[in-house]
Amino acid sequence: MIQAQDRLIVALDVSSASEARRIVQAVGESARLYKVGKQLFTAEGPQIVRDLICAGRRVFLDLKYHDIPTTVAAAVGEAAKLGISMLTVHASGGEKMLKAAAEAASVRRELAVLAVTVLTSMDQHDLEQVGVSVPLRDQVCRLGALALKQGCAGVVSSAREAPALRQKLGNDFLIVTPGVRPAGAAKGDQARVVTPSEAIAAGVTHIVVGRPIANAPDPAKAAQDIVEEMTREAVIQGH
Repeated sequence: MIQAQDRLIVALDVSSASEARRIVQAVGESARLYKVGKQLFTAEGPQIVRDLICAGRRVFLDLKYHDIPTTVAAAVGEAAKLGISMLTVHASGGEKMLKAAAEAASVRRELAVLAVTVLTSMDQHDLEQVGVSVPLRDQVCRLGALALKQGCAGVVSSAREAPALRQKLGNDFLIVTPGVRPAGAAKGDQARVVTPSEAIAAGVTHIVVGRPIANAPDPAKAAQDIVEEMTREAVIQGH
């Protein structure tokens, strides 16, 4: 069973190490797992990841690798050396790329490769614009099945597709959901938004929350409130 505190991933969607450290310090012990994405990684490089891990935090490296298998395997191998806990690749890279990523990550047993299915900023119309005519939920499940078959530890998807993923693919994998917003928070650029409790009820294992925590008057309390909300829902759901 995953502890509720470990289900929360705080997104460090900022442009400097100093701002990232401010958020981490403000959150304190209310969260242990932090997302480093393209913005912060491009600005500060791998040293910010090393600093977070040295400070006793776990890191979800969200760079969404999508390239030929050899290139992705090499990138994943370097990421594994940093000591991270999770990283992302695009499931649409195909089975050879996904397999290469999973094999490269296996040098660090604790490292989970997560395959991004359909971005949470996209809706059905967006899919159709890029030539995908099947229903969004079916596309998520198709890519999820492909990723798990090739050895990925889980997927990234909206919580709205999580019940279908669980029904079709079972319970023995991670589902990480970005774009989660506490009730009343602004949606930002997310299209398929849910609350923390709705995510857990849907079968999600981890949620990613950024601005509602980072911009809160009291980030530690904001994070703790989310953890408590997930804890209550997990008890109701029996997981």
